[in-house]
Amino acid sequence: MDQDMVMLAKVRLLGANRRVVRGTEGLWIYRLLARVEPEVYGSKLAYVLVEESGSPRVREVPGRRLALLDEAVAVATALDRANPFRAKVLERALAARARIAP
Repeated sequence: MDQDMVMLAKVRLLGANRRVVRGTEGLWIYRLLARVEPEVYGSKLAYVLVEESGSPRVREVPGRRLALLDEAVAVATALDRANPFRAKVLERALAARARIAP
């Protein structure tokens, strides 16, 4: 893992001054940081993935939308059962996934 990229992601996260960074920047930040500290950033990654799956850029591209939701489910499932956010983000990801796939 490139420590400079990790540091850049943390700086952007701190600079955003928000509880959750959304959009493509949030995806980049949380995807990177979840590889380093999955229990800390995984729930935010799953949250942003579900949110991004409903964005206008992705909403009309079923394959991309499905991929984002599958990733969200995988990330949320991988969280430790003791993680206080696991159940909520997993439920959210599964519900969003169920709405688009038969």
